[in-house]
Amino acid sequence: MDVFLKRSFSMKALSIIAIAAIILTPPALAQDNPMVGGAEMFADRTIVENAVNSEDLTTLVAAVQQAGLVDTLSGEGPFTVFAPTDEAFAALPNGTLDALMMDDDADQLASILTYHIVPRRLDVDDLRDGMTVSTLQGSSLEIENDGTVTVGGARIVSDAIPTSNGVIYAVDSVIIPGTGPDDTDDPGPSLE
Repeated sequence: MDVFLKRSFSMKALSIIAIAAIILTPPALAQDNPMVGGAEMFADRTIVENAVNSEDLTTLVAAVQQAGLVDTLSGEGPFTVFAPTDEAFAALPNGTLDALMMDDDADQLASILTYHIVPRRLDVDDLRDGMTVSTLQGSSLEIENDGTVTVGGARIVSDAIPTSNGVIYAVDSVIIPGTGPDDTDDPGPSLE
């Protein structure tokens, strides 16, 4: 009987410790926020507030500032941003990014960046194969989803990053208006 009481007491003590550990775990540890470029992304922050913390989106942040789009992407939204990574910008032809970042090319830069922005929230389940979405730039992008999701030919390389004013998806290339295989809309500016 003495062994039974000890075992019963031990089980009760373990149960109390387990319950206390669950209750006392800080909420921040219980959350599973997505990470992009070594930075945790938070659903209660705007697209801009999240992007500025990511080491993988520094070129995009600089381009958004140069193009005068910070207020737009800090606004109410909702927006879906297909965010080219730093690697995506680095893959542009030599001199292209430098030319776009010049003050006299702000309109062309804004056109390219707004081609990556959809003025509504598109969650993962919304990204259906063959669908076309209108961009803030005015042209359309085609979504392909055959297990790998691409938008305008750029592959999505992150999970959905929910924000307070929309959602971000990191993509592996810069999408240039008028260069997609099925782009029949006004091509906008060219890189030439």
